[in-house]
Amino acid sequence: MAVYPSLTYRDVDAALGFLELAFGFEPVVVERDDEDAVGLAVMRHGDGMILIQPEVPEALHGAHAGVGWVYVVVEDPDAHHVRATTAGAEALSEPAGGFDGKQRGYSARDLEGNLWSFGTARPEG
Repeated sequence: MAVYPSLTYRDVDAALGFLELAFGFEPVVVERDDEDAVGLAVMRHGDGMILIQPEVPEALHGAHAGVGWVYVVVEDPDAHHVRATTAGAEALSEPAGGFDGKQRGYSARDLEGNLWSFGTARPEG
C-alpha cells in the first residue's frame, strides 16, 4: 500500500514554487483547468510523494488550507534547514539531535502555515 499526504493551499502556484525551492520537492504532475488554475498537483521528494490541491471550502478534502503536518526524511537536516530558511520557510526549531542522540531534524512552516518536519529518522514498521 502507498500513502500520499494531501495538503490544501489557497495559492497553489505559489505553494508549488515554494515547496520546490525551499524543501526540494519536484513536480511530477500538475493538472490545470480551462482557466489555468491548478486542480491537483503531485510532487516528489526521494521515494515519497505528496498531493497538492486548491482550497475549495465547499469540499470536505479542500476546506482546510494551512493545517497539515508532514514528516520528510532528509539526509542532511542542517543543509536542508539552510535551504528552507533562505527560501523563506519559518523555522520553528534549529536542527537538533533526537531522543536517542543518533537522529537529527528540525521543523518549519511553509508559506500558508502547514507544519513540516525534516529529519534523518526513518520510521520502520
